[in-house]
Amino acid sequence: MRFRPLRSAPASDAERIAVADPPKLMTAVVFDRPGGAAALHAASIPVPTPVLSEVLVRVVAAGINPIDAKTRVGAGVSAQIPSYPSTLGFDFSGIVVKSPFEAHPFPVGTSVFGMAAFPRTGGTYAEYAVVPSLSLARKPASLSHVEAAGVPLAALTAWGLVVETARAHEGQRILIHAGSGGVGHFAVQFAAYFGAHVTATASGRNASWLRELGASVVIDHTATAFDEVVGSVDVVLDLVGNTGGDVGTRSLRVLRPGGLYVLVPTGSWPGYADAAAEAGVRSTSFKVTPDGGVLATVGRLLDSGAVQVYIDRVFDLADAADAHRQLEDGHTRGKLVLRVSDD
Repeated sequence: MRFRPLRSAPASDAERIAVADPPKLMTAVVFDRPGGAAALHAASIPVPTPVLSEVLVRVVAAGINPIDAKTRVGAGVSAQIPSYPSTLGFDFSGIVVKSPFEAHPFPVGTSVFGMAAFPRTGGTYAEYAVVPSLSLARKPASLSHVEAAGVPLAALTAWGLVVETARAHEGQRILIHAGSGGVGHFAVQFAAYFGAHVTATASGRNASWLRELGASVVIDHTATAFDEVVGSVDVVLDLVGNTGGDVGTRSLRVLRPGGLYVLVPTGSWPGYADAAAEAGVRSTSFKVTPDGGVLATVGRLLDSGAVQVYIDRVFDLADAADAHRQLEDGHTRGKLVLRVSDD
C-alpha cells in the first residue's frame, strides 16, 4: 500500500491571495520608553522570525485595547517588556505568510485573526507579527479585516467572564459595568445570548444601542446611582473598578448573598477580595486566555449574526498616537482599530 504525502487543505476563493516572501525590514509603531501618547512613533525594524509552531502573519489591521495604553505609560505588562524600542499590540487580523509545515491548519494565504504573545514577542502595531498557532482562528467570512481586528482580546475576555466564570444561564441576573466599551459590548451580547437578564451601566447616549445588543436594563451612570435602582443581582462584571470612584465598593451592595463579583481592570482595586468576603459574596479577578478554539466559536457567532462587533473609528498605523489619545478620553463605543496595510 502506497502512502501519498499530506498536503494542506486548499484555500477558499477569498483566500487565494498572492503571498510574497516577507521583506527583511518592516514599518512598525514603537515607543522607546514609557510615556504619553506622543511616545509612539513609526520606525523600521526587522521582520520577526517564527519558531516551531508559530505562524508569521502579514497584519492588515490591529485592534487597540486599554492594556496597550496602560503598558505604554509604564503599567499594564510593561514590566515584562524585555527591551526597548518595543511594539505594542495584541489583536490583529491578517494573512498567513509563513506556516510551520505544509499540512498545518493555517496554511500560507489563510485569512486569520487572533492574539500575539506580546510582550514575549513583538506586538501587532506592525506590518508583520509572529503568532502562536493556538491563538489563531480563521477570520469570519462576513467580517472585513478591520472588523475582525477589533474582536480577539475583547471578545475572548467577555467570553471568559460571561461563559466560563459567571456561567451565564436562563434567569440569571448579571450587572455589567461599562457595557458600551470593547469588552462590555461583547459581554452584554454573550450574556443575553445565553439567557441571562442583563443590566448594563453606560452613558445615556449608548442606552438604546445596548438594548439592541440584548441589555434588558441600561442605567445612565452620569445621571443615576446604579446601586439605588438595580435591585439584587447574581453576578457583577466590573470593567471599571474603584479607580477614580467607588464603583467596585457599591457593586458589592447589590449582589445577593453568595453572589459573584468579578474585577477585570488590573490594579484598579487592590482590596476587593477582603471587601467582598466581608460583604458575604464571592470574588475573583480575571485574565484573558488567547484561545483559538474559543475564538473560532466566537467567529461562528459573528458569521451567524448572533453577535456583532462595533468599530468606533479606524486610524492609519502612522496615527497610532491619536488613536491612543481617543482611547484615553474614555468615550469610545466598541473598539478602535489601526489600518496597517491593504487587504
